[in-house]
Amino acid sequence: MNTAQGEMAARNDEAFAIAKIGNPWLAGSRLAAYGLLTAALLPFQAAALACWPALARAIPRAHHRLTAGIIGLRVRCDGAPVQDPSVLFVSNHVSYFDVIALGSLLDAGFVAKSDVAAWPVFGFLARLCRTVFIDRRATDPRSQIGNIRARLDTPDSLIVFPEGTSSDGSRVLPFKSTLFAAVESSAVLIQPISIRYARLNGIPIGRAYRPFYAWFGDMDLAPHLWSALSLGSAEIIIRFHDPVRASDFADRKALANHCYRQVAEGVGRDGEP
Repeated sequence: MNTAQGEMAARNDEAFAIAKIGNPWLAGSRLAAYGLLTAALLPFQAAALACWPALARAIPRAHHRLTAGIIGLRVRCDGAPVQDPSVLFVSNHVSYFDVIALGSLLDAGFVAKSDVAAWPVFGFLARLCRTVFIDRRATDPRSQIGNIRARLDTPDSLIVFPEGTSSDGSRVLPFKSTLFAAVESSAVLIQPISIRYARLNGIPIGRAYRPFYAWFGDMDLAPHLWSALSLGSAEIIIRFHDPVRASDFADRKALANHCYRQVAEGVGRDGEP
């Protein structure tokens, strides 16, 4: 092992030691602070949904920004989101923290599986944040696609995770093209986004340690969340790629493949293969 490899191994060992130990008091204080922040903003968001649509888009972004600070997420941007009243942002999916990181940067709602709507607390909060719920098991996806298209026509912007599930962040899973039917042959702008969890307490996160933040497979949510909150700070790199128009592609599959290539290249550009 050369010197550079030895230094990297030592840094990864340090990151593992920090994550293994964790700090339950830190996790508890972060949960308490998040709860107080959320409770304070809930009535304002409920009123805004009923009376002030513009404010209903702004409050969730402020909530996500403040939450990122509370739980120690440092979001670093490469590029910038396109400025348009109606944009479909297309991203890979690594963790529930993706929602906080992207929500802190974008005035956009999310598209989520219908299962999320039934989650305790988080399902209710997702509704308040104007999430569009879809049933991926539906035999007729046209109504699901229609709901997404209607929101984009409002006009409004949405964030989708076309992998259909989360991964460990070391690679991007193939994109499912079904949701792209909502913008097929339209002039709606689509912007691919790559998310990578890069550092833990300033130390690069290697492949073996990505599960500290990545939530995938059959991991239980509650213990994983508690463990992640007990760590220090995480740096998340959000890479915005060049936007495209759906009408520039032959069909939804060609559009989905283009977005997949952009996102996968962004994830792998400065990460491990």
